[in-house]
This record gives sequence, C-alpha cells and structure tokens, in this order.
Amino acid sequence: MKYEQISSELFIKNRRKFMSKMEPSSIAVFNSNDIYPVSADSTLPFEQHRDIFYLSGADQEESILLLFPDAHDKKLREVLFVRETNDHIAVWEGEKLTKEKATEISGIETIYWLSEFDKVFFNLMTEADTIYFNTNEHYRQSVETQTREDRFIRDCKQKFPGHKVAKSNPILQEIRGVKEPEEIDLMQTACNITEKGFRRLLDFVKPGVWEYEIEAELLHEFIRNRSKGFAYTPIIASGANANVLHYIVNNQQCKDGDMLLMDVAAEYANYSSDLTRTIPVNGRFTERQKAVYQSVLRVKNEATKMLVPGTDWAEYHKEVGNIMTSELLGLGLLDKADVQNEDKNWPAYKKYFMHGTSHHIGLDTHDYGPLKSPMKANMVFTVEPGIYIPEENMGIRIEDDVVIQEKGEPFNLMANIPIEVEEIEELMKA
Repeated sequence: MKYEQISSELFIKNRRKFMSKMEPSSIAVFNSNDIYPVSADSTLPFEQHRDIFYLSGADQEESILLLFPDAHDKKLREVLFVRETNDHIAVWEGEKLTKEKATEISGIETIYWLSEFDKVFFNLMTEADTIYFNTNEHYRQSVETQTREDRFIRDCKQKFPGHKVAKSNPILQEIRGVKEPEEIDLMQTACNITEKGFRRLLDFVKPGVWEYEIEAELLHEFIRNRSKGFAYTPIIASGANANVLHYIVNNQQCKDGDMLLMDVAAEYANYSSDLTRTIPVNGRFTERQKAVYQSVLRVKNEATKMLVPGTDWAEYHKEVGNIMTSELLGLGLLDKADVQNEDKNWPAYKKYFMHGTSHHIGLDTHDYGPLKSPMKANMVFTVEPGIYIPEENMGIRIEDDVVIQEKGEPFNLMANIPIEVEEIEELMKA
C-alpha cells in the first residue's frame, strides 16, 4: 500500500468496542471484498471491505476476521485468516501478508492461513449460540452483485441452521460513527492532500482548459502524496454542467465567464476526504456570481455552527433549509408568495437546493453513523450547501469536512483550503 503503516492500537481499540457490544456466546465474522472481473482476464482494482479494515487493518483480498470473546481457548477469541503466499505468487503478484506481518498490522496474535478457516470455524461454532452476520444496511446502499459476505452467510445458514443470527451493522453504525484520534489524523492527512491538489488547480484553471485535464492534474497531485487517488468519482463541472448533481463525464471545455464546480477529494489509507469548491474559470467573479457564492458560503458557515453534540440530524436539515430560504429571497430567486404557498413536503428552497447539507464521512465517503440519535463529539460530517440556477448557466456548491467537538463549534479539517472570494481571485491571478 502507498500509505504509511497505521498503528495496530487503532484496530485493537476498534475490536474491543465491537466485542463489548456482542451477545454472550457469540461469534462475528467479517470477509474481505471480492476482486471483481471486468472482462477476459481484467479486473477492477481491489478495494478492501471497510468493516474488516476497520477492525483489523488487513488491506488484502481473501482475508477473514473472526471474533469470539467467549471462546474457551483464549487464543481463538480473535483470529485473522489470510491467504497463504508462495514464491509463485510473490513473483506474479508481489508481497502478501505473512503471519508475522498480519500480527504487526492488526495486533491479532492468532493468524491462520485461509485454508484452515472451515476447520477452525466449525470447532468454534460448536461452542457458540449466535453468529453475527455483516450485512450492508447503509441507508444509501444499492448492491446488486453477490458479495463474498453474501456467499458466506448463505453457506453458514445451511451448515449451522440451529444457531441464532444477529447483525453486526447496528454495532458498526454506532462505533464507526464516532472517530478515534488516529482516524481523525488520517482524515486530516487526506484533507491536506486534497488541499495540495486544489491549490495546484488555482494556478492551472483558465479559459480553454478541459474538465478532464483538471481531473488529471488532481490525480497527479494526489498519487504523488501517497494517496491511491480520488476518494470518490470526481465531479468537475463547468458552466451548466454544475446543475447535474452527479456529473462525472468531465469531458467539456471550460469557457470564459463560466463558474467551475469541483467536487473532488483524495483518500488516504482508505479514509476519505470530501471537498467542493466553485471558482470562476477566468479567475474573476462577476457581481452576480459573487452574490450567489457569498450566499452559499453564509449558509455553510451558519450550518457549521449547528454541528454540536446533541443536534438532531433531521431538525438540523430543516433549520438549514430556513437559512437557505432567506438567502434565496435576498437573491431574488424566491419571493414571499413562493414561500407562503410552498408544499411543506418539498419546500420552495428545494427548487434551487435539492440535496442534503451533511453526511457522515470516514472510511466511506458516505460513512456509517447513526442518523436517528443526537450527534456526538468526534463524529465527522461534511457541510455542503449549494445553489443551482440552470437559467443562469450556474451552479455553486461549497463543502468542508468538520469534526464535532465536546464544546463550541466543530473543527474544520479543511480550514486551510482557500474559500473566500478575495483569496481565490488573488491565487488565480495570472
């Protein structure tokens, strides 16, 4: 991996948190992701399942983590299974985890080769009453392919029909939502890499450049700073393209007078950052562009102040909607009649700001985290309001990543990334 090795203490803490919430006499199993085929002998780049990474640090295919806090044999309370390597694999694919390296990374003393899983698992299941399955229950999930986890669950139900079943996901939603200091440091590194990419662009963007050229500049800067690349598919949308919320083709030329919306950010050690900035292609805001931009920035700043312990996620978004409504009235995009006659299920402001303001961020860009309980310190959220005006050929969104503090306003992981109109214009001067 490109990133510097993470201390095993993080993964030790994460496992302790998870196991403390397991039922008595229960086993939990976590599988790596598959390597997905494209065609012929081509495959997609491997991406580790975030849950097994969170609990073990194992960033390799064909790995299995087993947790059994009540196992009779203390050595079998935490077990990591990894693929056995050999000289042939080393020549064709490169270094794989040895047992010693797996222990160093994870802090798990008991390491077996994957070929031994069935025997060890059967032995432990004779002691257990409950099996925790790791199903994907994220509120945005849309999985159509069968995963390695799915196959394990199917086979396990057939082989052990007498065991009770529990779900890992509610525990993970709770504990992954509140970040450890080491995780926040990793996310800060991802944000710092993103900052380098954005500053590089301020000297590069000008009328005539193509959106894909901007994408290439970012990728260069991210990888040279030990990132795998983008934390998510980059959105580089000039002019009217910015009104397509998930515009990802990035194949148009940036024109003089247009605004350029870039929702682009680096990952680091599987942790995401999530940045949006909107800049003038020619380096100078028009008065109208500046007015809309400042409205979005005010909404972001006011929304950020509300991210404190105890805040309710749904009520927070309603209040942001009220602030946005005021700004849209000031810009002349709404009038009082629009607001008075609005559908409460789709308020008037939604015509120009149709998405949410914040989501959890961490190992996933839209990370795990409870949405129906009050916010807690050390949760990390995006703040990303926007105003989209197709009739004016303009869409503006601004986004930072912030950490909720025990007291006071959240800490902005992106505080050093240029955001004010004057700073952007100064940095974009030819």
